[in-house]
Amino acid sequence: MSHCARAEGHCGRCIGELPFDFTMAFQPIVDISEAQITTYEALVRGPRGESAWSILSQVTDDLLYRFDQACRVRAIELASRLGMKQNLSINFLPNAVYEPEACIQATLDVCHRVGWPTNRLVFEFTETERVTDRHHLNRIIESYRSMGFATALDDFGNGYANLDLLTDLKPDRLKIDRELVMGCHHDIRRQALIRAVKGLGDELGVLLIAEGVETRGEALWLAGMGITRQQGYYYARPALESLGPDLRPMLARLRAATDANSLNQVN
Repeated sequence: MSHCARAEGHCGRCIGELPFDFTMAFQPIVDISEAQITTYEALVRGPRGESAWSILSQVTDDLLYRFDQACRVRAIELASRLGMKQNLSINFLPNAVYEPEACIQATLDVCHRVGWPTNRLVFEFTETERVTDRHHLNRIIESYRSMGFATALDDFGNGYANLDLLTDLKPDRLKIDRELVMGCHHDIRRQALIRAVKGLGDELGVLLIAEGVETRGEALWLAGMGITRQQGYYYARPALESLGPDLRPMLARLRAATDANSLNQVN
């Protein structure tokens, strides 16, 4: 890990404006057992709804730290402006965090400014390359936990975000990748793998969230397995600077169907 540019409690690498504009879209994470939205994930977009890649492709190495901080601030500002009452999940780049206590200051400042409770923040991380400094990543997770934040490991079951990460890291949540979720209601191999992940989550005390849910069949099978926290196009696509549709009627129907299935299994 390179030298931290900490100055008066803040990271000097994060000072200054970005040479491009961006905004956020929000996608809900639901809990079928509660028939409600529990969290919204903030996803970067162009100012007119352009793809995430159109923005990320402009983030050079010298802008990485500034961009990471700007995303956090923009997400919290927008969530507050939209009147979000649920948790807010923000993606972060572990390699853009030098000293957790310094790099979190801009986040704490905006929370104080807009009145956002820090205990309603979740930080998601994804490793698209092998973690070379797990000690540093674990220090970020533990520091965030001590500050009252939750952390989530995204894309679990795909790429490098796999079992061996959990030998060292202790995230609060695991997000099961779409690759495992896809067609799980009629694919016995995926079912076996998801059962194994469910057992792992129970043993480690980690909350599971199924990502990429696109059909009612997937949603109900997962709920029947006890994985009631779900996210995906079946519920809503990311909504630009909006919280999207009211999902309460749909979630109430899913909860009733899940309860009915459970009752039939008992009988």
